[in-house]
Amino acid sequence: MRHKPVVKLSRSLGLPLSDKAVRYYERRPFPPGVHGQRRVTMTPYKERLREKQRLRFQYHISEKQLRAAFTQATRSAGRTGHALLEDLETRLDATVWRSGLAKTIYQARQFVSHGHIHVNGRGVDRPGRRVQPGDVISVAPRSRSTPPFRLIADGPAPTASTPPYLKVHQRELTVITERRPRRPEIPIVCDEQLVVEYYAR
Repeated sequence: MRHKPVVKLSRSLGLPLSDKAVRYYERRPFPPGVHGQRRVTMTPYKERLREKQRLRFQYHISEKQLRAAFTQATRSAGRTGHALLEDLETRLDATVWRSGLAKTIYQARQFVSHGHIHVNGRGVDRPGRRVQPGDVISVAPRSRSTPPFRLIADGPAPTASTPPYLKVHQRELTVITERRPRRPEIPIVCDEQLVVEYYAR
């Protein structure tokens, strides 16, 4: 899946998509290009499209993947927008990212795709695999001695709070999914109701 550079995407969407993009976005918080600073009329359609793109790129997924997740969410009980975000948050790459085993969603996706992550003791290379309550996510034994994972295991505890639905054993490089996430616990910058309205149009 090929996208624009993260910094350009961040400026286009109006929010930083990675720690690296923060300083660039704060310096130039307007869309890229020679016309980036001009005033743009925000139509209802454009507003809904922007929220959909914000959600899509925060999880680093394709349009096809997001639409499939929305279709699944419409079959769930309760609010469709909440069900959509709660489902996306159970993706394996998102779980690896939230647990601190990866610094960004991009790195988490790479770790999973390259076979560095196991679920319940078995290798999984699909970032979109949904984790279930009780699943144990761990770093593959052969990968534990590599520099990225050694830094995590031997480093200080992360300053960011771990989501309450995950139990992280940092030294063992293991994460247990205790339950499904709830919408207030998901730190995604998005008005999910506008995403629902975009797809329901």
